[in-house]
Amino acid sequence: MLFFRSEECVREWCLATGYSLRPLVRMDQLWELAREWYATRLQPDSRRPQPAEMRQIFARLGLAGEFWNPQRDGFGGGAGGV
Repeated sequence: MLFFRSEECVREWCLATGYSLRPLVRMDQLWELAREWYATRLQPDSRRPQPAEMRQIFARLGLAGEFWNPQRDGFGGGAGGV
């Protein structure tokens, strides 16, 4: 995970390094994602969200598109992606 000051900085970094631009996540979205994803983590019956639950969480946070489809091959960009 990399943090940047602005979308412009991300685009400049992508151009400089040759990486393709991936979906961007704002800090507020990241915080809410972590809160929802790990809300029950300290409970004995805690489990990872299932694909349908993942889609609901992503949708609530405005994380849309094929990148966020947990049932797609290469979910999240695939191996070796940045």
